[in-house]
Amino acid sequence: MGTIKPWEELSFQDDYMFKRVMSHKRLCKKMLEKILRIEIRDICYLEDEKTIKSGYGSKGIRLDVYVEDDRNTIYNIELQLRKPKDDGLYRRMRYYQAMVDADLLMVGAKYYELKDTFIIFICPFAVLDGERHLYTFRNYCIENHELEMPDGATKILLSTKGRLDDIPSDLKAFLDYVDGILGNDEFVQEIDREIKELKKLEAERVAYMTYAMKIQEERDEAKEEGKIEMVFRYIKKKNVSIDAALDDFDVPETERVQYANRLQQLLN
Repeated sequence: MGTIKPWEELSFQDDYMFKRVMSHKRLCKKMLEKILRIEIRDICYLEDEKTIKSGYGSKGIRLDVYVEDDRNTIYNIELQLRKPKDDGLYRRMRYYQAMVDADLLMVGAKYYELKDTFIIFICPFAVLDGERHLYTFRNYCIENHELEMPDGATKILLSTKGRLDDIPSDLKAFLDYVDGILGNDEFVQEIDREIKELKKLEAERVAYMTYAMKIQEERDEAKEEGKIEMVFRYIKKKNVSIDAALDDFDVPETERVQYANRLQQLLN
C-alpha cells in the first residue's frame, strides 16, 4: 500500500479536501456562480460522491461534485489533478457527459426530457492551446457557426495556467488558490478558513484516513488485477504452466496462492 498524505498537509487541490469543502452548499453555489457568471437561487446534492455504473461491463465513474439547481440543471464538477496523455482529458469529458445522460435516463427520464447539464473540469495544468483560463464548449454547426445544437449540454474547462486576461479577477483568484496561492479575495479566504476549521476536527481526520485507505486498497486491487491479466496473457501466448509463469513474473510466495487461484478461474 502506498503512502497516505498526512491530514495536516491536505490542501484544496487534494481530492478529499476539494470534495469535503464542496459539500458545503454555500461554497459550491458560490463557485458555480463565479464560473458561470449567473445567479443561482439554490442547489441540492443528488448524491454524496455519486458513483455511476453502466451495464455491459463498461467502466464506471466516481463523480466529485454532482448537484442540481432550482432550474433543474445538472452540474458535475471535477478537479482533474493529472493530465492524461494525448487527448485523454477531452475524451474523458465526453465519457462523463455520456454517463451522466445514461444515469438520468436510467432513473426514468425520456430522452426528450433530459435535463440541461454542465460538465466542468478544473485543471491545475495547461489545456488545449494553453492560452485561456476558461473554455466553454457547446455543439455548433460546422457549416454555420451561429447555429447551435439545442441539446442542453455544456462542457467547461478551467485551467490555472492560462496566460490571457480572459476572466474576472474573482475567478482568477479562485484558480490561483487551486494552484496554492492564497490571495485577498473574499471567496478564497472563506474556503481557506473552512479548510483550517476542518483540520481541527479529529472526526474529520479519522474520516479522511478511512477514505484514503479505501481508495488505496482499490488502486492496489486494480494494479494486482492488471498484473494477473498480464500473467494470463503470457500463459496463453507461451503455453506455460501457472507455476512457471508466476516464476517468470517473480510473484512473491505470499501472493502465489491468490494469483494461482485467480489464474485458474480465468483459464477454466
